[in-house]
Amino acid sequence: MPASDIPNLFDQTTLLRNLTRAAANGNLPGFLDDVATTELIDRFETISRKFSNVAIISHDASRIADAVRSRLSGDGAITDISILAGDRVFLDNPNLPAEAFDCIFACPGLEWANDLPGSLSRLRQALRPDGVLLAAMLGGESLHELRASWLQAETMMTGGASPRVAPFCDVRDAGGLLQRAGFALPVVDTDRLKVRYDNGLALMKDLKALGLSNSMAERRRSLVTPGLMAMACAHYDQNFSDPDNRVRATFQMIYLTGWSPHESQPRPLRPGSAKTRLADALRVDEKKLPRE
Repeated sequence: MPASDIPNLFDQTTLLRNLTRAAANGNLPGFLDDVATTELIDRFETISRKFSNVAIISHDASRIADAVRSRLSGDGAITDISILAGDRVFLDNPNLPAEAFDCIFACPGLEWANDLPGSLSRLRQALRPDGVLLAAMLGGESLHELRASWLQAETMMTGGASPRVAPFCDVRDAGGLLQRAGFALPVVDTDRLKVRYDNGLALMKDLKALGLSNSMAERRRSLVTPGLMAMACAHYDQNFSDPDNRVRATFQMIYLTGWSPHESQPRPLRPGSAKTRLADALRVDEKKLPRE
């Protein structure tokens, strides 16, 4: 995609500052990283083969590295890449050598990519033929409660609204993005976490601690007034609370698996090449539809 066509969704300077502060305070990796890491390790362990060069793009590669070591070939190597490398979130423009790895983990970071199709394409190019990408990112249903609360509060107080919660990728689009990036055998699945807090304000404080404060490029730069904050929190507490008066927050995790193409991989048959009728396979009588 030409640079002029790449949307500027995220202010990378602000995003890096938020994540760097969270890491310095010992809040990264957080609970979302832990959940995603567990799921990716489970998927990795179902692949029955050895790997020679594995890249791990994460806040902390230790857990994934421990799981990978037993599956390395004799001279295998692990490359640990921080998502905070350089002057932007690494996965917004991954700079990796071509065909250098036979497995890449990406957890997290893709949710902050301004050019997600381009980022996936560059990850695919960094894989050797028949190499695998295992990635996790936040999905579009994440924090929908918070998005609705800010929208309601700002609309009532100012007559308009600014972006407050990132427009994460929709799970229905993720498979198409893998195919567009050139991956074979794409698999996309999702999980929803319901996390509970004492109130909406406690949720916002936790998001800030994790480096997930608003880093949208088109956000309002003025400070949030106490009245606006109070109204957003009140809307959250009134509309998204459980019977015990604690509130819930949704985090949708999307898991991506894709393979770099190789001639050994299964391919769909050419249309019309079947040698057995479906009716015979199902042991039913074939009934032709009448012509109109």
